[in-house]
Amino acid sequence: MEETPSIPEAYVEAVERSDTCEFARRLGMKVTAIEDGRVHVTMPTAGMKNGHGTVHGGAIFAVADHAFGIAANLEGVDEIAISANIRYFTVPAGETLEAVAYMVSETERTSVYAVDVYSGGRLVASFEGVGYKIGASLKQG
Repeated sequence: MEETPSIPEAYVEAVERSDTCEFARRLGMKVTAIEDGRVHVTMPTAGMKNGHGTVHGGAIFAVADHAFGIAANLEGVDEIAISANIRYFTVPAGETLEAVAYMVSETERTSVYAVDVYSGGRLVASFEGVGYKIGASLKQG
């Protein structure tokens, strides 16, 4: 993956790893930007409908969780989720979901990230994930 203006060079490898993971590929998720401490991930909504004909809540959760995972692992310390919550506000109106993840707080062993999920320019869900740092620094200096 080549550097783009919206993905800084320091994060190209992490983005490539995320974009090529089996789950992300299956759902069409893609990192579109990392700017101002925020990770932007998009996912098409085609084929994601529930029995009511609207986007399935699991699809919304999936893109939010993926954005959280990328944001929590950008700095070279392996983190896993130990808790996640989501609140749904409205039915997605567009053909794409966009999740925007950012850090809320951090300690030596844990971190908290918020993720806002948008569709058609509207906020459709708010997600909070707590990460636990399981790895030592992977960056080589």
